[in-house]
Amino acid sequence: MKIVKISAQRPDSKVIAHAAEIIRRGGLVVFPTETVYGLGADAFNARAVRKIFKIKGRPEKKPLIVHISKKSTIDILARDVPSVARALVRKFWSGPLTLVFHAQKALPDLVLGKLNSSIVPSMELFIQPKGRVKTVAVRMPAHKVALALIRAAGPLAAPSANFSGEKPPTRVSDISRALLRRVDLVLDAGSTSVRVPSTVLDLTVSPPKILREGAINKKQLKKFL
Repeated sequence: MKIVKISAQRPDSKVIAHAAEIIRRGGLVVFPTETVYGLGADAFNARAVRKIFKIKGRPEKKPLIVHISKKSTIDILARDVPSVARALVRKFWSGPLTLVFHAQKALPDLVLGKLNSSIVPSMELFIQPKGRVKTVAVRMPAHKVALALIRAAGPLAAPSANFSGEKPPTRVSDISRALLRRVDLVLDAGSTSVRVPSTVLDLTVSPPKILREGAINKKQLKKFL
C-alpha cells in the first residue's frame, strides 16, 4: 500500500494516471469524494468488485453504488430512465445524491440490487425487493480528484473505505491501517467537505422514494417527490 498526497483542487495528472492504471488492472484505490473516502474498483470487473466485499467484510447481498464522471453514463448503466431523473441530475449533480434505476445487464451482480427486497441503508449502498428485477445505484461525486480518477479509469464501484460496521472515514487518518494494507494505492486529499453520506433516492417507483436521507434533505427534494 502506498499513500500519495494529492491536491483536492488541482489533482496531479500523473498520479491520477497511475491510479487509473491500477484500477484497470483490477486493483483497489482509496480516493476522496465530497462526502467520505471511498474504496474504488472497476465497476465492470467482477473479480475486482469481489475484492471490495472481501476486504470490508461486507455481505455480498449488499450491492455497491457506481460512481460516474459524466451524466450521459446513466444510459449505459440504467434502463427506463424516468424524466424526473434528468431534472434531478440537472439540479443536484455533481453532488451527494445517489439515484436508483432499473439496471442494464452489463454490470456484475455484486453491484446490482434486487428491486423491492428489504431496504438495507449503509454507507454507500442499498438493497431493495421484487423478484429478478435488478437495480443499480449511481452518483456523480463533486470532488475533483474523484472525477479525474473516474474519467481516467471508468465507472467505479465504491463503498466507503472502512470495515463494515465502522464509521465512514472523512480523512485518510480515519481509515484502519489493517484495511489500508490491503489496497494498492491511497489518494490523500485531506478532509472531505460534506462529511455526510449521499442521499439515496429510488427512481424505480412513482413517486420517487427516499431510501436514505443524507447530505440532501427531504425539503430540497420535495418538488421531485
